[in-house]
Amino acid sequence: MDTKTIFIEINKIILDYGPRLIGAIIVWIIGVWVIKIIANGFNKMMDKRDIDASLKPFLKSLVSILLKVLLAISVLGMLGVQMTSFIAILGAVGLAVGMALSGTLQNFAGGVMILIFKPFKVGDYLEAQGYIGTVKQIQIFNTILNTLDNRTVILPNGGLSTGAMVNYSTEPIRRVDLTFGIGYGDSVEKARGIINKLIAEDQRILKDPPSFIGLSELGDSSVNLTVRVWAKGEDYWDVFFDMNENVYNSFNSSGINIPFPQMDVHIQQN
Repeated sequence: MDTKTIFIEINKIILDYGPRLIGAIIVWIIGVWVIKIIANGFNKMMDKRDIDASLKPFLKSLVSILLKVLLAISVLGMLGVQMTSFIAILGAVGLAVGMALSGTLQNFAGGVMILIFKPFKVGDYLEAQGYIGTVKQIQIFNTILNTLDNRTVILPNGGLSTGAMVNYSTEPIRRVDLTFGIGYGDSVEKARGIINKLIAEDQRILKDPPSFIGLSELGDSSVNLTVRVWAKGEDYWDVFFDMNENVYNSFNSSGINIPFPQMDVHIQQN
């Protein structure tokens, strides 16, 4: 091939691909600028919705990367690169990776949903998936609980975001349910008066909503009184344990019997 022929081929390539290349460069520059604007707008939206600070950089980077991948595919298409096979291969690889990491991706999606919608936060007292404890840390893939006996429980976010849970810290006050048994023959009104006196003396028990005392059961060996009082969430267990102890001591000092199951055994000799 002589020099003239080479020159003609070069000119042909320049004429054929030059405008495409210039157009692709312009589209790439404009596209990167638009993606930057979109990413900044997305970041401002997360600020308004009070998204967790640890999640913001990750989500912003994820959106930016996805948009740049789409932009790169569009630019390569403008240059005449056949993207059909490339996209098919990319889709197959993505499907294989997604199937292999299905559990991990589910936990990741669950972590994102928890951090965005905030059904609970660090410090909340939570019951979920058979465990009860205080939320110590919310990670992308797992949530860490600290139980009352100081055990660390790691819960996958996938099941945590889709399963049932009880958040005891959502409401500022909680109802304390108690049951006290007295013996048959003892005065229900006397027992009710003692309990009412103890409720009135405990400053942690709220006056509104009002407390409730009712006869709930005529048991096999006791007459059971159900007591319902309200307290702040942080006072729940203190009120629960103190009321049990105070009622026990007051019943004993007032002559009210606290019955317990008994069995009489009769031995017959032939």
